[in-house]
Amino acid sequence: MYHGDTIELTRLDGGIAHLCLNQPGSPVNTLNRAVLTELKAALDCLQGTELRGLICSSGKKGFIAGADIGEFTPMFKGLQQALEAWCAESNALFCALETLPFPTVSIIRGHALGGGLEFALATDFRLASPDASFGFPETGLGICPGFGGTVRAPRVMDPESALLWVSSGNNYNAAAALTSGLVETLVDADLLLDAAREQIEQAWASPEDWQALRQRKLTVVTDAGSALELVLPLQQAANRGQGRHNPAPTLVLEVMGESLALSRDQALAAEQALFVRLARSEVALNLIGLFTNEQWLRQKNRRLLAEAGDVQQAAVLGAGIMGGGIAYQSALKGVPVHMKDIAQGGLDAGMAEAQKQLHKLVAKGRLSEASAESVLARISPSLSFDQYEQVDLLIEAVVENAGVKAKVLAEAETHLGEDAILTSNTSTISITELGKALRRPGRFCGMHFFNPVPVMPLVEVIRGEQSSEAAIATTVQFAQRLGKTPIVVNDCPGFLVNRILFPYFGAFSRLLKDGADYLQIDAAMEEFGWPMGPAYLLDVVGIDTAVHAQAVMAEGFPQRMRYGFTSAMDMLAEAGEYGQKTGSGFYRYAPGKDGRLQKQPDAAIAARIRALHPQQRSFGDAQIVERMMLAMCLETVRCLEDGIVDSAIEADMGLILGLGFPRFRGGALRYIDHIGARAFCDMAKAHADLGPLYTPPALLLDMAAKDQRFYA
Repeated sequence: MYHGDTIELTRLDGGIAHLCLNQPGSPVNTLNRAVLTELKAALDCLQGTELRGLICSSGKKGFIAGADIGEFTPMFKGLQQALEAWCAESNALFCALETLPFPTVSIIRGHALGGGLEFALATDFRLASPDASFGFPETGLGICPGFGGTVRAPRVMDPESALLWVSSGNNYNAAAALTSGLVETLVDADLLLDAAREQIEQAWASPEDWQALRQRKLTVVTDAGSALELVLPLQQAANRGQGRHNPAPTLVLEVMGESLALSRDQALAAEQALFVRLARSEVALNLIGLFTNEQWLRQKNRRLLAEAGDVQQAAVLGAGIMGGGIAYQSALKGVPVHMKDIAQGGLDAGMAEAQKQLHKLVAKGRLSEASAESVLARISPSLSFDQYEQVDLLIEAVVENAGVKAKVLAEAETHLGEDAILTSNTSTISITELGKALRRPGRFCGMHFFNPVPVMPLVEVIRGEQSSEAAIATTVQFAQRLGKTPIVVNDCPGFLVNRILFPYFGAFSRLLKDGADYLQIDAAMEEFGWPMGPAYLLDVVGIDTAVHAQAVMAEGFPQRMRYGFTSAMDMLAEAGEYGQKTGSGFYRYAPGKDGRLQKQPDAAIAARIRALHPQQRSFGDAQIVERMMLAMCLETVRCLEDGIVDSAIEADMGLILGLGFPRFRGGALRYIDHIGARAFCDMAKAHADLGPLYTPPALLLDMAAKDQRFYA
């Protein structure tokens, strides 16, 4: 009937047509221009035919992964009229599918996401395999469904579920899809086609029921009472914490609530207006850019894996919370791990950390007691190096002291096989220098986890001067196996994330010296989008840890990172007030009703900081943000200029995944792009009196002169 590059329409026995989407050269199907063009051609072929039904399927393992966001993003930046016309044309296709003169069925294996789920909603029936998953990820990208998802979902599913699914951006399993009414039934994948034939025959056996389903999709939602009551609570939930910076969930709930009382065509017009509004917003462009960055980084890491060795057994040297967290993550992902410490107390602490993390999973229903016991059994705690000749990759996670680390690594190397990879979890110490203590420095690199290990997604894989590509590739592969996102960086003090973090702390310390209030600084930076301000972050990291790392950074970059004055961090560290771990730092801490530490401002601490820095000066929030972000962003440019990372993408992703840089701003370098290189340099020059930390690097000055951007 029709044969295109991506869509094939064939006629089956019994007067049923079969539309199969199978994009060549791609592991998944997406809705791009070529697919939509061929979909129109296929639908045109179906007009005027004497068919009994249409079955829509995928030639991939998944159904449709959504719209091709990379292809359509340039349109979001273009003329509004062109975007509106594209939305109208695309929706006309889905309406044409919805109004074919015979029953239509989507059979779904794997993912049906975004535009893929909207495609399925335009058919009369949906059958799915038990492993199928569904979702509307658009709100996480700062936009909303644009192919009728906000309209059809509450008319097909129960309206309450539709509101939650569309606004949350979460994925849902097949069981949830069945409960919500999204799919008619769950069928084993190899039986889906036969089940779809039966569904079409059932529709013709009761045509009034089939037509009633169609009519429901064209009119107002009559049973919307409880759904309307859910709109405000869902909006309030969406606006909590970091969610308040992304307007998409709140606005989509508002439009969906209003559209329940509209006809299909009226509701589609409302959806289109919201889609165009959101797609052209800065937040959406930043979040979409972040999504494409994630895809790019995943592909780059995949190219490394050809040289990777297989890690069947791992080892961690140094237990405690960090070592225990790494061992837990390895065991959870199925890799047996040895955990060594020099003291039984350290091993006990490491095992306790692993048990605590497993208990959380069991309490949330994500793991059974039996499975938790199996995970724990994969961790072998020991005070010796017994059986380390079988270890494929070792992670050193002892105290952050260069001499101690070098000694421990050299000793460990003597117990490992010739092909084993050694890594260090150091956060600041030179990998090249540590490698000098080893006989095989080519088998050594950095593997920097962030705390808490089970939560933080980033792992920095640090290339020393002698690190081999095999060592880097194997470490990248192992990090991915642990469920982490690895970013390969070159060696320097602090590597990528900490090198950029400490100028930010330096800007904070200088603001305090100049008379700013740290409570105002924290509030201003949280309003900017950070999950916590710098004072609170220092308390969480540990002020003693930060002061030690600051000394390393000052030695590595004395012009920019040596303070030249006693900072509030120094004062608190000397007093033994390290933050949360001691109960006081910039804030006081005490357990709340839920047992979690709650911070409280303390007038006595504030008075001591004022006594240390008696100069009092009033700062506006915008001034605070400018000084803090200038220091961080300029150091990010220096890291790119110095070749610490290969690309702007890796620099921005490192900050987002490792520091919690506000996602909706897209990263430090994208933030510079938004302001403009020339304007950013001018801002920096206005603070030249603050020293080299605020001097624009040559790369940025050159970009300003040429009016260039980090992202095209």
